[in-house]
Amino acid sequence: MSAAVLLLLGLGLQVAEGRRNRCFFNRTQESCVCYNLSEETAGSIIQCLPATVVEFWGGDLEKYAALPIRDLDSSVIDTLGSLVIQKIIIGNVLVPEMLLARVLRFFSYTHVQELAFESCIFQGTGDWSDMEGQSLPIVSLSFHNVTSAPLTGREPAFSSLSGWLGTLEELAVTGSRLTSLPCAIGGVFRALRSLNLARNSLGDGSLSPAFCQGAFPQLQQLSLRHNNLSSYHGVCEGVGLLPELQHLDLSHNELVADPSSSCQWPASLQHFNLSNTGLDKVPAPLPPHLEVLDMSHNQLRAVDISLSSLRKLFLNQNLLQAVPSIRNYPMLDTLHLDNNSIVELPRAEVKLLGRLQDVAVAENPFSCSCSGAGGLQALAAAGHLGQGWPGAYRCQSPAQYQGWQVAQVPVSVLRCDLAAVVAPLCVALALLAVAGA
Repeated sequence: MSAAVLLLLGLGLQVAEGRRNRCFFNRTQESCVCYNLSEETAGSIIQCLPATVVEFWGGDLEKYAALPIRDLDSSVIDTLGSLVIQKIIIGNVLVPEMLLARVLRFFSYTHVQELAFESCIFQGTGDWSDMEGQSLPIVSLSFHNVTSAPLTGREPAFSSLSGWLGTLEELAVTGSRLTSLPCAIGGVFRALRSLNLARNSLGDGSLSPAFCQGAFPQLQQLSLRHNNLSSYHGVCEGVGLLPELQHLDLSHNELVADPSSSCQWPASLQHFNLSNTGLDKVPAPLPPHLEVLDMSHNQLRAVDISLSSLRKLFLNQNLLQAVPSIRNYPMLDTLHLDNNSIVELPRAEVKLLGRLQDVAVAENPFSCSCSGAGGLQALAAAGHLGQGWPGAYRCQSPAQYQGWQVAQVPVSVLRCDLAAVVAPLCVALALLAVAGA
C-alpha cells in the first residue's frame, strides 16, 4: 500500500521505540482502531479495510511533512473507491497543516463522509491552493480539544477550500478555546445545517461578527453552550441575521435578562435551550414561534408567558412554588416541573394537566391533603405522570403522611369531600320526607 494511501487514512505514527503498533478490527461493530501505526508496520492496517469506522490514536506526522506526494495512479484510485470506510477519527496526533493540505484532496476518491480530530495539534499553516474548486464527499467535520493558528487572517485558505466547505452540512469546533469567528469565513459555509461551538471562549461581542449578513445562510442548529456569554439581548442581536435558525442552545452560560429589549429573534426559531443560565426570571422577548422551551436548572420563582405554539416546556430544578397556568399553551403536550417547591396541584390545574401526554412533578414537597394527593393519583391513573412515579413522589405534610409515597395515601370521596356525599343524602331525605307527607 502506498505512502499516500497511508497518509490519507490518517497515519498515526509511533511515539516510542519498541512499542508494538497494531490495528484492531471489531467485526461486530465494523470498526477498526489503530495505535501508533508507522509506515514500517503498516501491514496491520489491511485488516481495517472492511471497517466503516477507522480510528487512529497517537504519534505525530511532523517527520512526514516533507514526504513527496505524487498524483495517484489508476490502481490506487480504484482501491480507494472500493473502501467502505464512512468515518475516520484521528486523535492525539501532531498534524503539520502543510501535510494535511497536500493529502486532503485524495479524499475525493473515497466514500468517507465524516472526519473527526480529537485532541490534535495543528502545526503551522498550509498551502491550500491545490484544493481550489475541489469537492470532497465529507459532509461532517469535527474538531474537539484542538490547537491551531488563529482563524483571523486565514480567509484566503478558507476561500481555496470553498468548493468543499460550501457543501459541508455539519461542523463542530468544541473545547478548543475559540474566541472569535471572522465574518468572511461564515460566508463560505453555504450549505451548513448544524454548527456546534460548545465549550469555547466566545463572548457577547464575538457573535455579531461571526453571524454577520450572509454568513451561514442555511444554518438550522446552533450550539453555544458552555461559553462566556452573559447578555441575553446581546445574543439575540448576534444571531438575529440567521434566517433559517430552528434550534439554539445557550445552556451553561451565565445570562442576564435585560429589563427591556426590542431585539427580534429569528422567526424560524422553534427549539430554545436556556437551561443552567442562572436566570431568576423569564427573559423577554422570547422567540414568538417556539415549540420547545427548556428553562430547567435556573432560579425561576414564577413563569407567566404566552406562547400559542409551545408543545414542550421544561421547568425542572427551579424555585417554583406553584404550577404555572397552561391556559396560554393550547398546543402543550409535555410539562416537566421536577425538583421545585410545589406543594399542591390545584384542582383546576389538574383538569388542564389531564390533557397533556407527559407531566413530571417528582421530588416536590407535596402536601398530601385530599386534593393534593388526589390530584396526583388521578393524573397517574390516567397515565399522564412520566418517569419517577410513584417512588419519587413523596409527602412532606401533614405529619401523619410525611415520607409516604403519594400513591399510598388513602383518598376517598367520603373522607376527602364529605359535602359531596352529605348534600345529595340530605336532598334524598328531604324528597322522602315530602313523599311520606
